[in-house]
Amino acid sequence: MIPALVLAGAPNAGRLKEVSPAAFEALIDLNGRPLAAHVIEALLATPAVERIVVVGPEALGNAFTSDRILFLPPREGLLENLAAGLDALSAAPRVLVVTSDIPLLTPEAVLDFLELCKDSQVDVFYPVIPREEVEKTFPGVKRTYVRFREGCFTGGNIGLVDPKALGKCLDRAGDFVRLRKKPFRLALVVGPCFLCRFLLGRLSLRQAEKRVCHLLGLRGRVVVSSSSEIGVDVDKPSDLELVKAVLKN
Repeated sequence: MIPALVLAGAPNAGRLKEVSPAAFEALIDLNGRPLAAHVIEALLATPAVERIVVVGPEALGNAFTSDRILFLPPREGLLENLAAGLDALSAAPRVLVVTSDIPLLTPEAVLDFLELCKDSQVDVFYPVIPREEVEKTFPGVKRTYVRFREGCFTGGNIGLVDPKALGKCLDRAGDFVRLRKKPFRLALVVGPCFLCRFLLGRLSLRQAEKRVCHLLGLRGRVVVSSSSEIGVDVDKPSDLELVKAVLKN
């Protein structure tokens, strides 16, 4: 049994603002329920999840009465929200971290991911999903894919972490977040040769894993998952329409 941390503090300031007036993305209506509620309900139904910490708006707490859930107010940014949640769960050896924008999440997808995370010597497990798996499960879905030597993958919106180990390197992780759209400055962090191999699709998953772990000072593992539900997030209007249709079926 492990605790889960749901990151639900993102303001609705992106493209989803075009279709919803909600102050937070987690509160956007999805078939009569807040977007994040679908994620939380999936976690509540997962036998391996003992309790849940949600960092998000107070209004989200009104949708639940379970004593297994602790709600914390949102902080200023993603890393601050992550830090607050990890601090609340610092006594746990492992924490399942989940973003609030994957409403197609199922208990089966969570359990499948956890089955891939058996090595007790790893600080952070992060999943990637093959493009063919996503397109087979959700035809027509538009995702961002990255080409590695092994194929094209999209990243999952879930992870299993050691809260103490990850907490120590959050400042360094912030460098990657801040520079993700500034390739020349990012090259100074990861190294120009590494970045060149990545851009040419010649980088393997293990090479990427090794380099990032070295830079962050932790032991990480990339796992290949076939659970497309953890890779389909809602960050634009077309995503919202897709998940509405899927959940109605």
